[in-house]
Amino acid sequence: MPTNALQKVVIVNGSTDTLGLVETALDAGHYDVVSVESSAHAYSQIKRVQPNLVILCVCIEDAAGFDVLSMLKLDEETRDIPVLTYTTQPEGHPTERDAPEPADAVLRSMPPALRMN
Repeated sequence: MPTNALQKVVIVNGSTDTLGLVETALDAGHYDVVSVESSAHAYSQIKRVQPNLVILCVCIEDAAGFDVLSMLKLDEETRDIPVLTYTTQPEGHPTERDAPEPADAVLRSMPPALRMN
């Protein structure tokens, strides 16, 4: 692979605003970004794209992000793809402790620079 090839990142979040914000931040860092707005399409897109990193909102569609995480970590073709999970939900919602399969990295919430408050 050429050294100047863009790193591929798949972002999974049900909010188009959040997807746009994260995509803009990553585009500035010269990443090849694929945004997925539905947990129903996340697994197939990630498997097709084979990204260098997945940024996954675990509370997408009532915690369906945990299902996506489990499928990725149980599949030989995707288990080695690093997955960073996060949530924009307040405490009391499902967390990484509730995940059947562990993520590679966890953010408790979006970084302040990416928050829309």
